[in-house]
Amino acid sequence: MFCAPLLFALVAADPAPKPIPLWSGKAPHAVGDSATDKPELTAYRPAKPNGAAVVVCPGGGYGFLADDHEGKQVAEFFTKAGVTAFVLKYRIVGKDRPGPLGEAPLADAQRAIRLVRAKAKDYGVDPNRVGVMGFSAGGHLASTAATHFDKGGLKNDDVEKESCRPDFAVLAYPVISMEDGVTHGGSRKNLLGDNPGAKLIELYSNEKQVTKDTPPTFLFHTSADTAVVPENAVRFYLACKKAGVPIEMHIYEKGRHGVGLGRDPKWTGGEKSVETWPDRLLDWMKSRELLGKAEK
Repeated sequence: MFCAPLLFALVAADPAPKPIPLWSGKAPHAVGDSATDKPELTAYRPAKPNGAAVVVCPGGGYGFLADDHEGKQVAEFFTKAGVTAFVLKYRIVGKDRPGPLGEAPLADAQRAIRLVRAKAKDYGVDPNRVGVMGFSAGGHLASTAATHFDKGGLKNDDVEKESCRPDFAVLAYPVISMEDGVTHGGSRKNLLGDNPGAKLIELYSNEKQVTKDTPPTFLFHTSADTAVVPENAVRFYLACKKAGVPIEMHIYEKGRHGVGLGRDPKWTGGEKSVETWPDRLLDWMKSRELLGKAEK
């Protein structure tokens, strides 16, 4: 249950966004009281919100968060398009928070989606246009949120009564599978441990968890990515296609892992071809009327 000061902090507009705790008390699955075990959400508000919102999950192998080029820069990109963006600081492995993380990151993503819906009116957000986006291991978390969800319904909690199913998903060079030969080893170790069992591997291999209720999804990857091989995206695409889930995928020939929006030379290494992928994302969002009614 949120206290009044926390609610006020959550809804107050601030030109310098400040992180808001996802829970007012100890978070579920916390193992200590360190900052690493206190997930937070930071809201970036557009001047003219169009009603769409997205929870952004930066990458980092579940061991750190690339919260600049896969967080802040992404949020600023969305606000220019009228989308309210919420950057998620989810649980990762650290010296004060040993792995495996297990259910903790998913609990954070689900809570973030519920929280955005619970406060939709305060942010000018349409609760039926709340999506999730993730990069790399953050893409795994976003794809987990897109395939493991519930309708909410806890009546005595204004946040937990909301559904945690995202209305759309955007996955950029995502880790999808936990299977050997496809997964990113560091991400799997931090999330599931050194020797996860077959059932756990299958549960978090999200290409195997796609159903007809998985939300419409946009995928971006590159053929040149050797850190997270593009077969991850391809597997998710094929699973969505088989289940009848609307899906669009763009695999660029060039571009190393971790390019973010593809427009910052620090992360692209000067490769310019990838800078167009965010334009394709906005085209997709427009075609699905996520940015407002499409022009006829």
